[in-house]
Amino acid sequence: MNEQEIRALVREAIARQAAAAPHGAPAAGSLQASGLRFHPSHGLFMVPTGSDADGPCIIEPAVTCNHCGYCKSYGH
Repeated sequence: MNEQEIRALVREAIARQAAAAPHGAPAAGSLQASGLRFHPSHGLFMVPTGSDADGPCIIEPAVTCNHCGYCKSYGH
């Protein structure tokens, strides 16, 4: 395959995707339009204050909070 044939295949694939997009689809260039989506495991929880100041760690209360954020996520 030469470069022109590859470009034609890419254009055809883009045209198919654009034709299949429902009305109200994400704008071109948006994260969802590009196929990137945020996984729920990347969200953060609202944690009670204590980790906001220099209080004890919520997960390991014997030590001072070092603001690692582990308590605000699923940990992975």
